[in-house]
Amino acid sequence: MALVEPVPDAPAAVADCGGERALVVADYHAGIEAGLRYERGVELRSDDDGRRARLLALCDRVDPDRVVVLGDLLHRIGDPVDGEDDEVVALVDALDGRELPLTLVPGNHDGGVADAYGDRIEVADAGGLRRGDVGFVHGHTWPDRSVLGAETVCVGHEHPQIRLKDEVGGGRTEKVWLRGRLGVDPFADHLGVDPAALAWNDPELVVFPAFNDRSGGTWVNVEGQSFLSPFLPDALADGEAYLLDGTRLGAYRRV
Repeated sequence: MALVEPVPDAPAAVADCGGERALVVADYHAGIEAGLRYERGVELRSDDDGRRARLLALCDRVDPDRVVVLGDLLHRIGDPVDGEDDEVVALVDALDGRELPLTLVPGNHDGGVADAYGDRIEVADAGGLRRGDVGFVHGHTWPDRSVLGAETVCVGHEHPQIRLKDEVGGGRTEKVWLRGRLGVDPFADHLGVDPAALAWNDPELVVFPAFNDRSGGTWVNVEGQSFLSPFLPDALADGEAYLLDGTRLGAYRRV
């Protein structure tokens, strides 16, 4: 059985971390509506209650020992602002009520989280975190070597989506999971070492869809769409895409 199993019909997975089970989500983007108002002048009613309710429903569904967020708990880069702070506090309060600790693997939007909530949230290093045979990293930086030594590596940051077209030219986008073997060469090149020096365990890479429904994404099967992570897509040459309902689409580049 895989160490990381997606929850059917949800942008979330359960990770077997040895001594505990973790519910894992990526790119929560608390306060995104305030960010969109500031960044783009877009006015949207906050869905903070909806996001929190969906996460808590997943907790009730899978009964984890811990919740792990693969980066970008916040939306706006820097210290938490109005909208973000209220949403994060309400989320942490709700998890505390269930006696569920929250671990954040910080992303590029989480610079102020440790200072603001370090007494309530376990904040890992930016290079990632390893629990048992599962490694966690946001994906905006190169993972620590300890993370790369895991059997399965979980990554966020990309918000992967597939662009689908029908016979009459209509189209839609769907969130997807990307899964495949993590290639060693980009990491060896980055570190300036021979691939054999990394004692590579041929880990599986799992790229998570964004939990937030309003955060957009990268159309991974559309030419000209660039990946965000410094090691993708080179380190996932043979990855496959899966819809949230588990449908296997095959090689993501050829969907």
